[in-house]
Amino acid sequence: MNKLWDRLRQVRLPVVHSLSLYVDLGTSNTRLAIQDRGVVLREPTYLGYNTRAKDFVFFGKEAKVIVGKTPEFIKIVRPINNGIIADFDAQVALLKKFLEIAVYPYLHQYRLLKPTLSALAATPLSATEIEKKAVTEALLKSGCSSVKIIEKPVATAAGCGFDVFSHEPRLIADLGGGLVETSIISGGGIVSYKAQKNAGEHMNKLISNYAYLKNGIILGENTCEEIKINLLNFTGEEKTITVRGKSLENGLPKSIKMKTADLIEALLPNLNQIIDSIKELIEIAPPEIVDEVYKHGVTLAGNIAAVNKIDKHLAGELKIPVKIAENYGDATINGLMALDKDKKRLYNIVAT
Repeated sequence: MNKLWDRLRQVRLPVVHSLSLYVDLGTSNTRLAIQDRGVVLREPTYLGYNTRAKDFVFFGKEAKVIVGKTPEFIKIVRPINNGIIADFDAQVALLKKFLEIAVYPYLHQYRLLKPTLSALAATPLSATEIEKKAVTEALLKSGCSSVKIIEKPVATAAGCGFDVFSHEPRLIADLGGGLVETSIISGGGIVSYKAQKNAGEHMNKLISNYAYLKNGIILGENTCEEIKINLLNFTGEEKTITVRGKSLENGLPKSIKMKTADLIEALLPNLNQIIDSIKELIEIAPPEIVDEVYKHGVTLAGNIAAVNKIDKHLAGELKIPVKIAENYGDATINGLMALDKDKKRLYNIVAT
């Protein structure tokens, strides 16, 4: 009996601990990452809602590809609007599904006592306290045990490879799907900040309006995004593609050819607004920061940074160096993981 007791005392029970989950709730794409595992999910922020069954039936990529192709009782829902939760219930449903397919499989190795999920998420600086609270509540309802919120520009700067706690100011332009956020980061905080709602989603609408007014054709959302991806560049190369839509005159199918020059004509005013926003940000910054900004230049993040030679175009207009972050698409989620490695310093920048 004593030998059995000695053996039982030597058995080490697994300790219940918390597993860090990193969340980037983007207007166009949602990204999830796990501590020591890296990014485990990149999915479009779309859902398909069945109004007859009163349930969400399509999620992520599956929902995005059927935009404009569904029967009346299937409604495509976009729960994030300009970086802010617009449909709380839909966002909770989407997070639950994404956790189920991308996070919970990693918890199977803990057979007896599964760790709790401690979430670290980023929200735009322009988000109100209520909007930040909505993010917290959505993550808690999705299965997380605790949630911390930090300002997205700080996370993005960290994901670009900068030490956000240093006193060397860095100007970051995050060209995302819902918001264009330009900010100057220094000393663990945001010195200057501007946000505009003229990012990737808005560009798709501009392309649709351009084709409607110039060619009398109605194009779908996914078609406009495909045109932007395939045609937009600042290399001087003229590309041409054939696109199909619905004729404005008779409602029948219609094909047109669009060129790179057409796309630049449609989007140039919008790009000029982004350039003006960066200029204004520099203008309102303290004088001591301007020299550092001109020395280090502007760093681009977000998926619009993928446009070929957009850095050269912006540099020519701004007259200062412009470079693209190495992992521009994953800058925010990578920044969350990087900041979480130093818990003591992270505590100083947690927003809630």
